[in-house]
Amino acid sequence: MNISAFKDVASQFPVIFFDSYGVLRNHRGPIPGALETVSVLRASGKHIRILTNNAARSPEAAAARLADYGLRGISSAEVITSGATTRHFLEQKVKGGKVAYLGTPASAEYIIGAGLDAIPISDVDFERLDEIKAVAFLDDEGYDKNVDINLLINILRRCQVPVVVANTDLLYPTTANDVALATGSIARLAEYVLGRKFVKFGKPASQMFQMALDSVAVEMPSVCPADILMVGDTLHTDILGGNTYGVATALVLSGNTRPESAATEIAASGIIPDYVCHSIGK
Repeated sequence: MNISAFKDVASQFPVIFFDSYGVLRNHRGPIPGALETVSVLRASGKHIRILTNNAARSPEAAAARLADYGLRGISSAEVITSGATTRHFLEQKVKGGKVAYLGTPASAEYIIGAGLDAIPISDVDFERLDEIKAVAFLDDEGYDKNVDINLLINILRRCQVPVVVANTDLLYPTTANDVALATGSIARLAEYVLGRKFVKFGKPASQMFQMALDSVAVEMPSVCPADILMVGDTLHTDILGGNTYGVATALVLSGNTRPESAATEIAASGIIPDYVCHSIGK
């Protein structure tokens, strides 16, 4: 497995798509060297977008969060969230009514932004299930996993409505060494036991990549996938999504994929990045 210097890789592309957690920052703060790298890319005229499988925050809140970590100058227009693609689907496909959700009240703003009523799974009235027009998996937090997942299963046994998954990540980090089941894992479990297929957003699905490309096209009308480098720390979301969409991919070993296991994980998954870098700071 060849390791490339990130600055040499990035110099080949006018557009850089970054994942957020594990690439730009982690639970301790910015990834070492990330602030300097982003500043250099900005100064050289690169177009930057942040693609995050995070439906817990609006693009405005996500940009503010990055600023809190020192990554200032990233506007909300440069942040593409899985929640935004979910909101677009709800706007187009669900015409009025209530959407029951798993997640935090903040994540429910994507439902409200689509002109719909948001109701936590725990508040659903089983005598009025006809009012539920869709169900959404939004965030890893904000509900009782011992109670609400069972409620969700029983609601979906009775309701044949669209089910959307705003975050397909299977795990999320809780400490430097530990993880917990993410919303994507719960959605997969529900699909399996119910024998249903849900509508999924976020990487590796293509909608987020297309939304990001469309955003860049406002500034760079000639942009095409060959101009873009997707930088991520997770094979099954960032790299698979980028490969499928047709952009170049760089796997960084500063997050979910660790240096000691990267070669084995790449070989076992069959998901091959175009480049492997220690981090965006190296």
